[in-house]
Amino acid sequence: MNIDYDLLQFYIYKRIIDRKDADEIISECKRLKTPVRDYLLAKEYTTETTELEALAEYYCLPYIELDMLDIDQSLFERFSFDYMKKNKFIPVSIEKNGVLIIAVGKPLDLNAMTAYAAVFDCPVDYILTPPIQIDRYIDSIATVISTSDALKDINTENDDRLFAGLKNANVSVSSADDVVNNPSVRLVDSIIKEAIPYRASDIHIEPFEKRVRVRYRIDGDLQERANFPIEAYPAICARIKIMAGLNIAERRVPQDGRINMRISGKEYDFRVSSLPSVHGEKFVIRILDKSSFRFTRTELGFTEEENKLVDKMLMRPHGIVLLTGPTGCGKSTTLYSFLKEVNDPTVNIITVEDPVEYTMPGITQTQVNTKANMTFATALRSILRQDPDIIMIGEIRDEETAEIAVRSAITGHLVFSTLHTNDAPGAVTRLEDMHVPDYLVADALVGVIAQRLVKHLCPACKKRGKTNAREMEILGIDEPVSIYRPQGCQFCNNTGYKGRVAIHEILYIDENMKNIISQNKNSEKLRTAAVENGMTKLWDSCRNLVLKGTTSIQELMTLNIE
Repeated sequence: MNIDYDLLQFYIYKRIIDRKDADEIISECKRLKTPVRDYLLAKEYTTETTELEALAEYYCLPYIELDMLDIDQSLFERFSFDYMKKNKFIPVSIEKNGVLIIAVGKPLDLNAMTAYAAVFDCPVDYILTPPIQIDRYIDSIATVISTSDALKDINTENDDRLFAGLKNANVSVSSADDVVNNPSVRLVDSIIKEAIPYRASDIHIEPFEKRVRVRYRIDGDLQERANFPIEAYPAICARIKIMAGLNIAERRVPQDGRINMRISGKEYDFRVSSLPSVHGEKFVIRILDKSSFRFTRTELGFTEEENKLVDKMLMRPHGIVLLTGPTGCGKSTTLYSFLKEVNDPTVNIITVEDPVEYTMPGITQTQVNTKANMTFATALRSILRQDPDIIMIGEIRDEETAEIAVRSAITGHLVFSTLHTNDAPGAVTRLEDMHVPDYLVADALVGVIAQRLVKHLCPACKKRGKTNAREMEILGIDEPVSIYRPQGCQFCNNTGYKGRVAIHEILYIDENMKNIISQNKNSEKLRTAAVENGMTKLWDSCRNLVLKGTTSIQELMTLNIE
């Protein structure tokens, strides 16, 4: 039996490869003496996930996402983490009938499968799961254990030598070597690394009178992770400041820094902000994944109808497109996805940001530096002398920036930027409040996209049920319908939600809206006219997701808009 030939025929049947390429693939595999599966992955004929789903059918094995499994971590004692990562397997659980369930990412590695089955000396059933999920899970378990061990050490050891030195004003800690072997150092490293598998966007480290609290912001909510004695905090501060390049001796004023780390093969940028408080400095660490900005509009939550409006905006040769919403609602991420679409060798794209969050090839990105008088306004003046076709301004904060942005838009440039307003029509009145004449706003503005993030119901545990009278009133319906409600499970850390999805309110400026803006209407009249012109309100966008089972009615109620 030729397993390579049989697999190749199966891949053809599953339309992973074309039949016309089969002979060449077989020939190349023989020449290179490599298995068909490895060759297809290396040449990017398929991805591990797509190929593994096909292999699951070929071997009649179940294919399951790892997060959906209830894993018994006590089974990990038989193997080291390195061994499990190398061989891409995780022992999941032992069933009541004595059968061991093992999740594998290498279904053709029969030697390894036989070896770890022999260790448990019991019947084994296999399930297939993506190898990258196995790596991430093992890394997350390792960091959780490391954090727990460091917390235990901090609670049992006094760190006398380091604390005595740090409390002495004459002692200057100038390198990581001064604290590298301390439990506090290991705790900081573990807290930062552990935030990645938890999908945290921010880490909060807050000192109080007797304790220090660590919280992660996950899916928009702060969740407590750890507490440790205040006596350990000088060492914690020292470690964070050393890593972020901050002044260790300065404790009276806020400071900003950054940490670059490679975790599980991916590069991350951590933005560190310190703020003096009554009991010490509070640190907030923003997490940015530098290597994985590959979002598409559909992944960001844009519907088919919304994409048609965005297409019209991006096709305009000049004008200004605004993203609005509160801090942390994903405005910058959406702008980056637009820039990725319009990025082309035939156009000159320049951005001015505070700070640059993601670096994008082919785009000139400039960072604001207020200490050097490099503001949005001064940067914009210089950018206009750089022959730009497309300009992205991180945020319009003042009248000067607003005026330059609008005038750039009407002089042949396509401008992207953000504003802090509650809805899309509010952006028009906000520009007018910045003393931009209404006729210029009407002429320059291409469209406004208001955005919010709502929590995505956990697909593993969300529960379906009929709406009650109160819910029907909120949704504006007369007959009961089925909606989903949050429950909580291991998959979602008992929150009932997993991830977030964006909802949008898109105000497209056509000739009718231009005339209305020129008449200097107030925000409420603009909103009424926009809805009559076909705009879907944020409330209605979220309501549609509730009816689809994507989010919960509780999320709709927290929007506080209608």
